[in-house]
Amino acid sequence: MTAPTPISRTTLITLTALVAMGPLSTDFYLPALPVLAKYFGVAEASAQATLSAYLLGFAGAILVYGPLSDRFGRRPVLAGGIVIFTLASLGCMLSDSIGMLVAFRFVQALGACAGPVISRAMVRDLVGASGAARVFSYLSAAVALAPAIAPILGGFLTDAFGWRACFAALTLYGAGGLVAVFAILGETNQTRDLSAANPLSWFRIYGALIGHREYFGYVLAATFGYSGIFCFISGSSFVFIDVLGVPPKYFGFCFGVFVIGYIVGATSGGKLSKRMAPPQLVGLGSLIALVSALALVAVNLLMEASVWTVLAPLLPYMAGVGMTMPAAQAGAIGPFPRSAGAASALLGFVQMAVAAGVGAILGFIGSPSPLPMTVMIAATSVAQIACYWWVVRPAGNAAA
Repeated sequence: MTAPTPISRTTLITLTALVAMGPLSTDFYLPALPVLAKYFGVAEASAQATLSAYLLGFAGAILVYGPLSDRFGRRPVLAGGIVIFTLASLGCMLSDSIGMLVAFRFVQALGACAGPVISRAMVRDLVGASGAARVFSYLSAAVALAPAIAPILGGFLTDAFGWRACFAALTLYGAGGLVAVFAILGETNQTRDLSAANPLSWFRIYGALIGHREYFGYVLAATFGYSGIFCFISGSSFVFIDVLGVPPKYFGFCFGVFVIGYIVGATSGGKLSKRMAPPQLVGLGSLIALVSALALVAVNLLMEASVWTVLAPLLPYMAGVGMTMPAAQAGAIGPFPRSAGAASALLGFVQMAVAAGVGAILGFIGSPSPLPMTVMIAATSVAQIACYWWVVRPAGNAAA
């Protein structure tokens, strides 16, 4: 077996940008959500449907991209996904109804998911299972910078040029990503699974993964962490802009505080990964997230809602999630070198499908206060730590 190829700085930057394609597609236009609702004359839940449709499309396509990249190689499948993303982003920009926008957001997701899924598999190809936790932690921290900046830029673009400018920027991002794939990235899949393109083999592979208790425990821990994040993503623009009166062009700065917490947690997890195994990191991060989420609910029950009663507890909450998710991803994908694409795909599918459901529930609840959003975040934190205690920890002890 040949030694893993080290990741060059240029390759790592490119993979980071491609992983960021997923969160950028949601975070860039968050400040425009209330504007979209008013522009099309629809309710809050209809505007949030553009987020849920995106997640559903993302979840479905993930199950296809992983096995295809295991069979045909990472680079050609990645390039095809980026082409779909770029054309759909253009369609979003030109939409003249909320229904058309929801449809193009679904198609946009079909392309965007190629970036995170295949890039994570490329990391596994290059550094192996032993180095994946550290690289994923730093990759997650770097990727978090994109959604920290994106809502700020999106807010100013929306304020200056309207909501369509956000999708124009995403169209250009996709075009640049396609150029980078061919100019910088090489093929990393050196152990192709010739049966992976057979749909029957997909059921076999996914069935085996679901039956792997340790894998599925990590998947659930990452899923509930992401669901908590998505509660904030889907509800924050309405809470800050409509309820707390933050101007759209300044919303991104509120979102940036949220992201800083994730960066702190991810970078801390990367350093701790030299001394702590993924199960320990998942347990520590889940505990930090739970305590912070409960404090978030308590503060907003006992005090008058303000920007800081929401953001202050969310900072350590996101640090906990930022520590948990990269460790859970590495723990899930690491044991499966020949099917890293499928393992990454199933992880992403479960994350997105559950988060879409959580976001839809939050959208239909609605409320002139931050309370529903904070309670949903706390509920996902309870589920996350339950997964650690009942699945990840016992499976990790058995493996040891």
